[in-house]
Amino acid sequence: MKLSYRKYDLQLRYPFRIARFSRTETPLVFVELAQNGIVGVGEASMPPYFGESPETAFAFFERVKSVKILSSKAAESIDIQQLTAQFDALEIGNTAAKAALDIALHDLKGKTERRAVWQMLNSDLAKMPPTSLTIGIETDPSVLQQKIKDAEAFSILKIKLGSADDYDLMRQIRNLTDKPLYVDANQGWRDVNFAIEMSHFLKENGVVLIEQPLPKADLDGNARVTEGSPLPVFADESFQRLADFEKINGVFDGVNIKLMKSTGLFEAQLMVAEARRRDMKIMLGCMSETSCAILAAAALAPQCDFVDLDGPWLVSNNPFSPPILKGGKIQLSNSFGLGLRSIKN
Repeated sequence: MKLSYRKYDLQLRYPFRIARFSRTETPLVFVELAQNGIVGVGEASMPPYFGESPETAFAFFERVKSVKILSSKAAESIDIQQLTAQFDALEIGNTAAKAALDIALHDLKGKTERRAVWQMLNSDLAKMPPTSLTIGIETDPSVLQQKIKDAEAFSILKIKLGSADDYDLMRQIRNLTDKPLYVDANQGWRDVNFAIEMSHFLKENGVVLIEQPLPKADLDGNARVTEGSPLPVFADESFQRLADFEKINGVFDGVNIKLMKSTGLFEAQLMVAEARRRDMKIMLGCMSETSCAILAAAALAPQCDFVDLDGPWLVSNNPFSPPILKGGKIQLSNSFGLGLRSIKN
């Protein structure tokens, strides 16, 4: 199996502001795994706050090459469980780089076995939830209005909060749309009582759930918010990988699983199963991503309760055709692997 990779700068349609950061682009790395004339494609998305970069990804991929994992019997048979375990054991961290390899393996295996990735994961497409479209913190009313207009094809919006303008922003949004809303504070609220008070206000304004109200390390505070909130509260920054279930036990109502945090689809499936075992709700989210990583996540989406897979609609230079959207839901096909289609230039 041959590994190749390249950097790509993903441009956002609008400056993307959350509680602690604002950016206009996101560095990516695309990987290809080739075997017997078939190529699997994967993607690593690395927002600046994530702790990874193309340079760290390249170094990790060179490490993968040096230890000959891709020339092993597991690689020959495309044993995803064994290969991802070997990648994970090489170095701590590098979760986005590992996710890129995992996604490429799933694409390659699906194409080799002539199956769609969603079929490999035993997903039921009839259970596909609608995906939300994210609107970053926006103080310009005209831009906010345009963003909501751009989201006409989506039945749910996800609103970023965590600034001094939260109440005013919510009122503006409610004057522009009556769609159901998800809210993500991105650790932007610092006071438990304020967060609980805000949760009641959000409930009155048609919000369905809240993500990460307080800083990720403040588990006691987040637990108090969850107890006092009339809305379900989800862990995002507090929850990265499977082992984190023990850390957040009893703190949140649900978890936001992202492939770039979980090292890809293999571990994400385990996380879905563990969340079900613990009777926790599941959101499947994303970073700034192209159709490549989004189609990978969409293959798992029917096994989740809530979906926020909006990457291709928030960027201006997606090198692949966007997923088909119908009734606010991503439509998957029977195409082998991810079903990814490059845009012809």
